[in-house]
Amino acid sequence: MSRSERLLDLLQVLRRYRQPVSGAALAEELGVSLRTVYRDVASLAATGVPVEGEAGIGYVLRPGYTLPPLMFTEEEIEAVVLGSRMVAAQTSDAPLAKAARDALAKITAVLPEERRDEVASLGLLSAPRKLLAPDGVDPARLRQAIRSERKLWISYGDETGQHTERRVWPIALTFYDRTRLLAAWCELRQGFRHFRTDRIAAVVETGERYPRRRRVLMKEWRMIEGMPDPD
Repeated sequence: MSRSERLLDLLQVLRRYRQPVSGAALAEELGVSLRTVYRDVASLAATGVPVEGEAGIGYVLRPGYTLPPLMFTEEEIEAVVLGSRMVAAQTSDAPLAKAARDALAKITAVLPEERRDEVASLGLLSAPRKLLAPDGVDPARLRQAIRSERKLWISYGDETGQHTERRVWPIALTFYDRTRLLAAWCELRQGFRHFRTDRIAAVVETGERYPRRRRVLMKEWRMIEGMPDPD
């Protein structure tokens, strides 16, 4: 592996961590010596890459630093293309599908010419999938509430068809093959609950922010569900 490739790999690893990661952990993941990690971190810092930290404490890449798409590996390009095509083909959320197509077009536009041709002819496709039942409400409204950390009032029907009215704090929308689940803190049940979007009969934006940050709620929800935090 060349030095430039090693530095790029180090950057990619640092981008995945929100908290400082030790030099030893970096060395183990990259398969290099601790001394090499220290030297490579110093090299990145010397070129203006905003790496903060020091030996014995850990390193973190300051938010806002980006790499141009032309530095994507072939497999990274394949992952981005396939993911975008899956979102565009398999969701009934029209704005999200359009955003996936637009994002792919933007990425493709800044790739070298030979790579642009590869994207167009990439043999990784996604077939549309049919949901068990159509969404009861526009998923874009749920996504907006999650982004803005706003409470929602919903009318929800269970498997027997009985409807209840809930005031919820939406934190995540999970996409399964044939259905979607809204994860939220439910004020009625005083706990986290999951709501199938095809069973949400009505939704009203209350305009109220929920009192705790979504990041904190997500961490608690993941702990309860036994899901690891992303790096």
